[in-house]
Order: sequence, then C-alpha cells, then structure tokens
Amino acid sequence: MSFFISPAYAEAGQMDPGMFNMLFLVGFALIFYFFLWRPQSKRAKEHKALVGGLSKGDEVITAGGIIGKVVRLTDDYVVLEVSDGVELKFQKAHVAAELPKGTIKEI
Repeated sequence: MSFFISPAYAEAGQMDPGMFNMLFLVGFALIFYFFLWRPQSKRAKEHKALVGGLSKGDEVITAGGIIGKVVRLTDDYVVLEVSDGVELKFQKAHVAAELPKGTIKEI
C-alpha cells in the first residue's frame, strides 16, 4: 500500500517555529491595526469634531433618524425642534450628521 502514499522528506532549511509564530503575530497585529483600530479612531475623531462644532440653527439628524433644527445647546445635551413648537432633548453623542441648510424645508 505504500505506492499510494508518496514519502515525505524533511527539507534542510526549515524556518524556526518560534520565528514563524512571531511573524504570524506581527502580521495579525498589522491587520488588526489597519482594518479595525485605525478606521474606528478616525470615525470617532470626526464625530467628536461634529459634536463640538454644533451651533444654534444647524440642521442635524440623530442616530435614531430624527431630523431637527438645533434650538439650544448645553454641555451634554442638544434641544432639537422637529416640528413647529415640538422640541426634543437629546444627548449630543446621538447626533449622527449635520445636514445642509434648508434640508428640513425640502422634506
């Protein structure tokens, strides 16, 4: 039955298993950094700039999809006017994006 299985011979110049494991870990760390950590920190930095730059009169959309106009701002909260005379209070962290001026009137 040995004619079905070809014999395996060891090569003379094999890589050290410890070096292979080290290269594997370094490669995994690079993939983790470039595909997960770096893009997430970039998004967090952009969101922090968005929240920090809010001012009265800006039109925004929240994480829940509610569109409104900023009426009042405090350190942690923003009050949005979502309709005539209807104001809702949100945490600033839940503001997802700033909309171009006049977007609410077009809807």
